Order: sequence, then C-alpha cells, then structure tokens
Amino acid sequence: MKTDKRRHLEFEYAGRSRNGDGDGGHGKLKNKRYQKELKRLQTELVKLQEWIKHEGLKVVVLFEGRDAAGKGGTIKRIIQRMNPRICRVVALGTPTEREKTQWYFQRYTAHLPAAGELVLFDRSWYNRAGVERVMGFCSDTEYEEFLHSCPEFERMLIRSEIILIKFWFSVSNEIQEQRFQERIHDPTKRWKLSPMDLESRRRWQDYSRAKDAMMAHTDIKQSPWYVVNADSKKRARLNCIRHLLDHIPYEDLTPKPVDLPRRPPDKGYIRPPITDQTFVPDHYH
Repeated sequence: MKTDKRRHLEFEYAGRSRNGDGDGGHGKLKNKRYQKELKRLQTELVKLQEWIKHEGLKVVVLFEGRDAAGKGGTIKRIIQRMNPRICRVVALGTPTEREKTQWYFQRYTAHLPAAGELVLFDRSWYNRAGVERVMGFCSDTEYEEFLHSCPEFERMLIRSEIILIKFWFSVSNEIQEQRFQERIHDPTKRWKLSPMDLESRRRWQDYSRAKDAMMAHTDIKQSPWYVVNADSKKRARLNCIRHLLDHIPYEDLTPKPVDLPRRPPDKGYIRPPITDQTFVPDHYH
C-alpha cells in the first residue's frame, strides 16, 4: 500500500478541548455538534469502504463490553451509510448442539471476511472469556485453553493479512443501572433486557474479574484492546469511529459526480390502469 498519499483526518471534534463538551464533569455534548461530526465521520467511513474494496483488504472489528455499554448503537452508526455487500454485521446467537462439539473458533471463522470486506462482530469469540466463564457455560479446562489459544488464533489471522481491531466498551456501574432502568420503562427497548442481562447485574464483580483476566492474556502487541469510555454514548460513538478511521490508512476514491443519461421517448408505451394494481392503504393524509 502506498504511504505517501495516506489521509490524515482533521476533524473539529478531535481538535477541540473537551472542557464543557462531555459527560463526567465535562458538560454535555450538544446534539447539533454531535450530528454534524457524525455525518462527517460517516462520510469518511464511505471513503474507507471504497478503499477496502479497491485494495482487497480484509478487516475484522470486534465489539465487546458490558451490557448496555452502547456497542449496538455504535455499530448502527457505522453501517448506517455503508454498502451491506462490503460491510456486514455478525451477531451470533446461542451455539447449536452441533456447534458445541466443534473446535471453539470454528463457528466464527465461517464469518471472516474475504478480500474487500469489512466484518463487525457484535460480540465474538470472547464470549468464552466473559459470559461463558461467569455463567458456567464452559469448563475450567475449556476456559484455560481459550486463554492459551486465543492470542495464537489472532496472530494467525493477522499473518493471513486480516486487519483485526478490538474495542472494549467500558461503562460505569451507575450508568449501566441508569440504562437498564430506561429499557425497563421504554416498551421499544424492553426486548434488549434478556434474563442473561439481568443476571449480569448480580454478577458485576465476577464479570469484572473475568474481564481483567481476559485483558491480561489477550491484550497482545499484535492485536491490542482499545478501551472506549462509554458513559457518554454520543462521545463513545464518535471516538470509536474516529479511531477506526485512523487505524486504517486510506485514500479518497469517491467517484466523481456523473450526468444522468436522458430518458428516451416512450415510443407508444402505455402503462396499465392504476385500478389493476393493489396499493398499500394510505392512512396518512
């Protein structure tokens, strides 16, 4: 890849002091500024997408963290304006009985990208180091084997020219509790609260110990963990997207505007009567 044309992002958000603009003693990030910067970052994501396709890159991004830390919302903003044929999300459910007998990483390797693809894992193989460990869904032997094998597995991916980026969304106990309460009282968000999520609240310290052990074994030089302060959802989204853009040098390959060809005359074509078609009822006048 050429390096003399690498783009360096210069964004208003990154260049300003955070005093008065953030949570945790920094004030509130105003929605107008957030939306302006998000749109700018999403434009850059489209440029990155074209670069990934042009260069045949293989990119994997992992999103891990506490429940209600904002992983899903960040993923939603990343893919919002991108081509689903190039950028796709993998969010696997509970493994089947057959998958439970496979090599642990096998169900994840099936979703790795081919050349020119970006894959976002909404939770990943790190389930074994988190929920499976805490909830007792794996044995001690399986857990220890994961901690031993995972760094080698990721080094193997990197040697195969996969760009691997790992984000951990960190949220405080108080903010997580606040978001859980919001989900309880909002019918459109209540589905997000699974029995597993509720149990995780009772086992907060167990998850903290599991996360610390995971970091100690898998925060390696070749694929380090990037921790996102997620107490402010808006700031977390911007920081995460900005880091992703900074992590992969790219060039602007945006196609130039084109002139639409003129439509030819109808040449006798007659549309069928509207009454021959069944329309969706118009409830809004």
